[in-house]
Amino acid sequence: MDQAADLRKTGSTVKVIAVASGKGGVGKTNTVINLASSLAGMGARVMVLDADLGLGNLDVMLGLAPEYNLKHLFSGEKRLDEIMVEGPNGIKIIPAASGIQEVTQTGTREQQILMEQLGRYEGEIDFFFIDAAAGISDMVTSFVRAADIALVVATPEPTSMTDAYALMKVLCNNYGEKKFYLLLNQVTGEAEARQVYNKLSRVGEKFLDITLIFLGYVPKDTNVPLAVCRQQAIVEYRPESPASRAFADTARRLKRLPIRSQSGGLNYFWQQMRGGKTSD
Repeated sequence: MDQAADLRKTGSTVKVIAVASGKGGVGKTNTVINLASSLAGMGARVMVLDADLGLGNLDVMLGLAPEYNLKHLFSGEKRLDEIMVEGPNGIKIIPAASGIQEVTQTGTREQQILMEQLGRYEGEIDFFFIDAAAGISDMVTSFVRAADIALVVATPEPTSMTDAYALMKVLCNNYGEKKFYLLLNQVTGEAEARQVYNKLSRVGEKFLDITLIFLGYVPKDTNVPLAVCRQQAIVEYRPESPASRAFADTARRLKRLPIRSQSGGLNYFWQQMRGGKTSD
């Protein structure tokens, strides 16, 4: 059985993954691009929402020049399929635009439009990535708490670790989130990654009573900045590089993770956005 067929066998429900970071500059958007591309290369059908209000750069990182974005969807000028652009390995990308803030506010016209348009893709995609803005805004917390998987990207830098902890603290204290997945970027190797994870995990368990799951790490790799300059995913530019292998390994782990609810999918995600949160 090939990888695509194997993925279908695990169920057709869309797995929603919100990728966030406490601060900028940790490689969050690059992580989204390469995880999405890796999964698509394994046969998965992947869609990515660039949810960085006003500062979305996912399309720029891939050298894409979308003619339309969410602004045109919300105005009624275009349908979702008309604003989407195609990324590496055929991933579908929804370009960012000002106005995405309203999508996180319950009952707004913008939320209803996006819900209706995305609902048409239920059963047609396997993974829905949300590239959330850096920081701890209401928009970020709304997306993260509604997703099946809350993936926090951090680096070994003390400021990144502190801000990642602050993000989890807000989500725990304000919204009752108890489970997070951690991907460490720009590390020297597994030993450093485990050391950083253990430190964050111990603090999280002691002071927040949360579960922090180590999803993987991406080593420092001179090919990464070269790929960024070429506006390519590293998994496409240098598929055998250490970073590319790490992204592929992490993508395989994501594939095996459970969804929040067996009755989940995009409709379940939007229910959570409307405040219908349930426990894991």
